[in-house]
Amino acid sequence: MYCRINPTVPVLDHYFNGQDTKTDFRLGREALAVLLDLLGQERRHGWGATIESLVFLFWLASGTSYRVVSRVFGMPRSTVHRIVHRVIEEVVAIRHKVIHLPKTPEDLVAVTNGFAGLARHRAFGKAAGAIDGCHVRIKPPSGPDGHCYRNRKLFSSIILQAVCDHQGRFLDTYVGWPGSVHDSRVLRHSPLYRSLYPPPGHFILADGGYPCLQHPLPLITPYKRPVRGVGAQRFNWHHSRARSIIERAFGMMKTRFRAIFLQALEVHHTFVPHVITACAILHNICLGADDIMAPEEEDEPEDDVEEDEGGDGLEAVSGAPWRDQLSAEVSALEEAPPDHQYIQ
Repeated sequence: MYCRINPTVPVLDHYFNGQDTKTDFRLGREALAVLLDLLGQERRHGWGATIESLVFLFWLASGTSYRVVSRVFGMPRSTVHRIVHRVIEEVVAIRHKVIHLPKTPEDLVAVTNGFAGLARHRAFGKAAGAIDGCHVRIKPPSGPDGHCYRNRKLFSSIILQAVCDHQGRFLDTYVGWPGSVHDSRVLRHSPLYRSLYPPPGHFILADGGYPCLQHPLPLITPYKRPVRGVGAQRFNWHHSRARSIIERAFGMMKTRFRAIFLQALEVHHTFVPHVITACAILHNICLGADDIMAPEEEDEPEDDVEEDEGGDGLEAVSGAPWRDQLSAEVSALEEAPPDHQYIQ
């Protein structure tokens, strides 16, 4: 038999009586329906598929303790703990159905055309993604390893590396490295660095904290400051317009799950990567359902910090000549507003 819960619980009353679900669960009804369908809810027993999913989403949306969630839903704290951990494992298990690279040539063309539009220049028509890292606050583990999680901004964090498309949908995520590790090192140890994406002739946009590469991962970064010459200034302007979509993607996810991303997560640090991955999956589901939350606030811009961290067994080939070629195309095929000032 299914265990039944009192339907007069306020958050459940809102859900089952057709009221807005974003306030309590941060997902609209269409996105919720997509999630429940992807999870294959008919196979789950216990408290019931829908109830367990709502408990998990309420916990994720509020960022509160298991004890508070247990009071809201009228169920034991230990049950809430089990539900949250079980459902988050099921959400993470559907990751590759929701977070994936372009599957067809047509999908890839849509992405590259989208980046050319963002950049306002067809020289960026081979951009197949934008990459960056995001620091998620955590409560550091006790013991000698705790300091490893302290980042350059002096708070403890775990890093989410993500690549997104022109709409802010995540194409690839890699999460788990402690905050003290540099973005370029995280990249070199990620599966993306050794993957076959993007296809030959295409590249991924990155900020100046990453190396400019042609191989093994085509990565085009802006010219370093101080930037000399109008051509380089012009290239950086177009590059920034296209690359900033990854910052917007992070901003949309943080706005939706403010309780998760704007304060230290009150869970064990080994569980944090699962929580972050679940948020990224839900972000993509929401975008697909046209359930969009514009970023409420922008993070302070990161300083570009270069690090020489040694080799990783793969011979890296600089992408600087490719960047110079793109810069020349930008200068030869100017498409920016004629009144724009590149140098201030």
